[in-house]
Amino acid sequence: MLQETAHLWLKKDIFLKKGFILVDEARPDFELLVLKFNQEAPDPKFKNMSLDVEKYAEGLTIIRSVQCPYSVKNVDAILETARNKLKMKTSLIDIKDSDEAQHTPCAFGTFCIIYNGKVISHHPISNTRFENIMKKMIK
Repeated sequence: MLQETAHLWLKKDIFLKKGFILVDEARPDFELLVLKFNQEAPDPKFKNMSLDVEKYAEGLTIIRSVQCPYSVKNVDAILETARNKLKMKTSLIDIKDSDEAQHTPCAFGTFCIIYNGKVISHHPISNTRFENIMKKMIK
């Protein structure tokens, strides 16, 4: 799956050629690559995020860090659409520190949109993209 989204970041092949190995994966398309200096050391891994998503079983929840102004503007538009146009119960959680980021239900710890207990986006999206996702989910 990473191959499909690798163009957004760095290509996985670069790391594999340098000796990194895949040690864990997290939904929807996160892969954890490591370069081990000590082969006896335990592999790092993603935490079980499915436990955290159960907290958000009703309505729309957006978890974000205000690290990016783009995210703030789009989240405001998404919340307005969800409340006024789609008549959804909404909540916004602003991540304030690294501990809070560690307890989000998404491997990308600084942004997540959850609808009725299901992660529908793990990265910032536009209001238009949000509406398109919701059209498919609410049918």
